[in-house]
Amino acid sequence: MPRRYVDLSVPLETGIQSDPPIMLPEINYMTQAQTAEQVMAFFPGLTKEDLPGGEGWAFEQLQITTHNGTHLDAPYHHHSTMNNGERAITIDEVPLEWCFNPAVKLDFRHFADGYVATAADVEAELKRIGHDLQPLDIVVVNTSAGLHYGKPDYLLKGCGIGREATLYLTSRGVRVTGTDAWSWDAPFALTALEYAKSNDASIIWEGHRASMEIGYCHMEKLTNLETLPDNGFEISCFPYKIKGASAGFTRAVAIFTE
Repeated sequence: MPRRYVDLSVPLETGIQSDPPIMLPEINYMTQAQTAEQVMAFFPGLTKEDLPGGEGWAFEQLQITTHNGTHLDAPYHHHSTMNNGERAITIDEVPLEWCFNPAVKLDFRHFADGYVATAADVEAELKRIGHDLQPLDIVVVNTSAGLHYGKPDYLLKGCGIGREATLYLTSRGVRVTGTDAWSWDAPFALTALEYAKSNDASIIWEGHRASMEIGYCHMEKLTNLETLPDNGFEISCFPYKIKGASAGFTRAVAIFTE
């Protein structure tokens, strides 16, 4: 049967607002015109004139974190333990069967920036779209952040998914979720305002920390979620395999069978 694909991944690039300053990626682009000597070094006697157009190869040198670009967080990123005391698994240990499954989209674009979605919000949205969660469903959340990626206000946009809402999903067998925002949780700057009022540390990273009770993965910096229907598609999000790492880059793709 024919398939249709929707790219849910942002490109890794520099010069845009994609991460806090301490985490911004750097890419050094080496062009064919700059690398002829590198090719020549492998072949004694070879001259630049021997190469087509005098060109070598193109490649890029990266200075990045595993959380740049569209990526999948492993439970190890959230805390050193998961499932009430077990050692948290790293990205190279994430079960492959978690990463390619039927998917559902929750439309939370109407929530204010910094709002923390609850279990009742998730339940109401599932009821609205008529979806019954199944184990290993991949659940992605469309927030107001999606269309602001790369803009100056990106890190301040979108609602977060709270501990209660996360556990609502994971207790029903969901093991991979995702958001188009910078974080699964509410924007840090907005959470900081709430913390200043309450001094309640439990609100900090509460959606991530829910993994301490039930281990799960989530994707961050998704794109094109507004183009997806509520359900009726699959998502593939296999992570790059980095030994012992807290996250891995993923080319997340929505797949429709026509």
